[in-house]
Amino acid sequence: MNRILMIAADFTVRQSHSSLTGPGMKATTAAQSPMRELAAHILPYVFFTFVCYLAIGVQLAILPSYVHLNLGYSTVLAGLIISIEYVATVLSRPRAGWMVDRLGAKRTVAYGLATGGASGLLMLASAFFVHLPWLSLTLLVVARLVMGASESMSSTGATIWGIWSVGSEHTGIVISWNGICTYGALAIGAPLGVFLERVLGFWSIGAMVALLGFAPIFLALRLPRAAVAHGEKLPFHHVLRRVAPYGMGLALGSVGFGVLATFITLDFAHRHWQGAAFALTMFGAMFVCARLLFAHAISRAGGYTVATACFTCECAGLLLLWLGTTEPLAFAGAALTGFGFSLVFPSLGVEAVRHIQPQDRGTALGAYGVFMDFALMVVGPGAGAIISGFGYPPIYLCAACSVLIALGLTRWLATQEAKAA
Repeated sequence: MNRILMIAADFTVRQSHSSLTGPGMKATTAAQSPMRELAAHILPYVFFTFVCYLAIGVQLAILPSYVHLNLGYSTVLAGLIISIEYVATVLSRPRAGWMVDRLGAKRTVAYGLATGGASGLLMLASAFFVHLPWLSLTLLVVARLVMGASESMSSTGATIWGIWSVGSEHTGIVISWNGICTYGALAIGAPLGVFLERVLGFWSIGAMVALLGFAPIFLALRLPRAAVAHGEKLPFHHVLRRVAPYGMGLALGSVGFGVLATFITLDFAHRHWQGAAFALTMFGAMFVCARLLFAHAISRAGGYTVATACFTCECAGLLLLWLGTTEPLAFAGAALTGFGFSLVFPSLGVEAVRHIQPQDRGTALGAYGVFMDFALMVVGPGAGAIISGFGYPPIYLCAACSVLIALGLTRWLATQEAKAA
């Protein structure tokens, strides 16, 4: 898997310099080597984000339909089974940032992976109680809550581990690669989960999640520690207040992803369409494609400019999903949404942590991520209630309106920053 990521890194470097010819080529060739070295240094750390979200991805296309069709519960509960993970993530993200700043990123990642493995064991147990729906659902809820804590520790720890290893001047690049691993894993995980469930049964999802949690711990223990930044640390609520405006933009822009990830499988089933997992794959693939093509856009154009373009594209994709009446249009809408959402987190994230002291950046990144987690937590039951009253298409329209508000907030923040400068 690291080899695949290195090929992607090489593509990114080539894409960044493809416009240079003639005498500039020598300088380009000289610049490529440090870029490759930087990517090679980052990838071992963000790999742990990849395995964490691969474990999440194998569940995405399976759990809503399993709860709704196999266990016989409502679409509200089907959405809640995805969103319940983000309850734990919202609650644990501040603690994860605290752990990174005080215990170190390496230990935080190791704890996160072990917690993810435990979640897989709980999910595996739930598969053997399908004849008792209440017990199976209870075990799934606990498994998802544990997975949320795992996500907080693994992703926050891996991101800060990478930043500390290559230097804070490369924060945007580390966050971008972390996102490539996140949504690349979701793109791979969705069809993989469908395949495992069809061939082996639901129990195989729990087994895969457990394997993805426990196995990478040995790799994490082999990597060098990153030094913990010393200095007086701000209370969490002070850091939260500083990143809140950017976090609100992230939360509003995440609604589209939450709606798509939670309900696209049930929407396809309701319309008697095939390929819901492929729609998730298209989302993830275009997300990764945008990150590879525009890896350096934030450093060149600025976070606000990139966020503005991303929200515009994401909104267009959600409107296409709302208006689309055929499978190809739905696939196109999912792809456009993924392409637009791709750089939302790093573009606003760079602006959010720019003025935060190094000893508080783990906490800041954790606080920033809380807003996305909260949005995803609310989306499931909220969109499920809309579906119960109005059907599936309106959830995409509501998500598009949310993204439009995020776009307006971003432009306001950019204006305020310009005035302050």
